Amino acid sequence: MDDLQFGTRNKRGDWAPKEALETAPILIFPPRPLKFLRWLPGYFLPWNVMFMAIAVVYWFWLTPSIETMKTLSVGWIVYLLARNMATVLVFYGALEFRLYVLRRQGTSFKFNGKWPSDNRSNVFMFKSQNIDNIIRTFATGLPIWTGYEVLGLWCYANGWGPWTTFAEHPIWLAAFGLVLPIYHEVHFYCIHRLIHVPILYKWVHSVHHNSVNPSPWSSLSMHPVEHLLYWSDSLIHLIVPSHPLLLLYNLQITGTGAVVGHVGFDKIVAGEESAIETHAFAHYLHHKYFEVNYGDGTVPIDSWFGTWHDGTKKGDVLMDARFQRKQAKMNAKPPGK
Repeated sequence: MDDLQFGTRNKRGDWAPKEALETAPILIFPPRPLKFLRWLPGYFLPWNVMFMAIAVVYWFWLTPSIETMKTLSVGWIVYLLARNMATVLVFYGALEFRLYVLRRQGTSFKFNGKWPSDNRSNVFMFKSQNIDNIIRTFATGLPIWTGYEVLGLWCYANGWGPWTTFAEHPIWLAAFGLVLPIYHEVHFYCIHRLIHVPILYKWVHSVHHNSVNPSPWSSLSMHPVEHLLYWSDSLIHLIVPSHPLLLLYNLQITGTGAVVGHVGFDKIVAGEESAIETHAFAHYLHHKYFEVNYGDGTVPIDSWFGTWHDGTKKGDVLMDARFQRKQAKMNAKPPGK
């Protein structure tokens, strides 16, 4: 598959799609139903269907009994941690191995023409982006993910919280499940803007942004404080009527799903004329420019607040103009304030 049919490559070897990024055709006026229907399959496939499938397997076959989870004990907590670690190891590891170790499709559809492993840096442990990212993922990311999961399942087992069943409220739970990816993005946007406040960026979020050229293992490479904020979206299941299956789905969207924005390729080539869309370009632009695309474009919050970058030269112009206005505002402040 020729990537130049779909985009362009600059002198540095960086690839970008020809088409401008667009936010999803929801929450727009006037409504555009035909465009919405064309967009809808990509909302489910392939990623959200995959994350729901993992959650179903988790709930029916890989989660301890309710009776077991009524009491906090090391055994089942460690089991959940090992289960989550295995999922991330397989999922992230397969993408990393195929795209970055074997380099099976070379730089075809790769946003940044350089390879992280070829550029050692003192900002990373052992000067290696991969080693640093893997350590942070398994040392704090997965334990904190599992901690939120344990809290939710323990509360469910003890009847604490507004839990319900699909038999009692099928329409509500189905609707809640359908909008969980949208809810996750709204939550992500809010905490993402928060940790870009200068003091929090310096001490917390800069750890994640060390990976300017992200790869799959960059997905959960964060400061522990950011991990705590990132997975706090799962607390909604203790506030509104929900079901453990939806809690597990939410955690998959947030955890395993983080790889979608960090894979570093626009498409994963699956054959001579077929490829899997990653929808990663919006978040790649955030890693490249730092102060754009705090969300991924499913909800047009960045457009509303003027931080959307569509990947075009027009987007560069708007971004530069915003930076200049910000700089002028900072320069206009009286000394000492």
